[in-house]
Amino acid sequence: MRNIPFIVLALVFASCNTQAKKENIAQNEIMDTARIFQNDSAKNSDEAIDTTDYDHANYFIVVVDTGLKYSPLQTKMYALSKKLNLPIDTMGRHFNTSKNLIALADDNQDEMYAGDYYPRRDVSEHLSLEYLNFYLPDAADKNIALVAGIYEDEKEADSLLTILKRADKSSFKFKANVFVGCMH
Repeated sequence: MRNIPFIVLALVFASCNTQAKKENIAQNEIMDTARIFQNDSAKNSDEAIDTTDYDHANYFIVVVDTGLKYSPLQTKMYALSKKLNLPIDTMGRHFNTSKNLIALADDNQDEMYAGDYYPRRDVSEHLSLEYLNFYLPDAADKNIALVAGIYEDEKEADSLLTILKRADKSSFKFKANVFVGCMH
């Protein structure tokens, strides 16, 4: 008699377990059917679902050096430009000492970013000083990067990196998912 509650409990558990397995199998069959239907309709449709993220782009960022102080990196940028004949594009920004910020002029025509930082976000082959955390979100705030180029093609980034490494061994590159959507 003492084994009856155990047997009843075992039967209930087995019954529940079997029911759960049946429900999982049924759910998986529904999901598989939905996937097949979705794939078939996407193949047969002139308007297949586009999941492209137009607000971000994967770029390779080539950096010469980083630091927390603007002046030494600016000096290095001008020297490197002269030595390797690389163009500089400040995008009209300067270091605003009162704000401790790389910023556009306070009277810049872009009223939204006048007096504030506006990042380089397009493919370019220019030296510029940027905040590293725009490209690498885990980087420390106010960590400045001497960027030498932003590329879609990794081989182009590698070519520049090879040249830069001869001039400055601290140069490196990384892949970043850069926000290129509207900032206004």
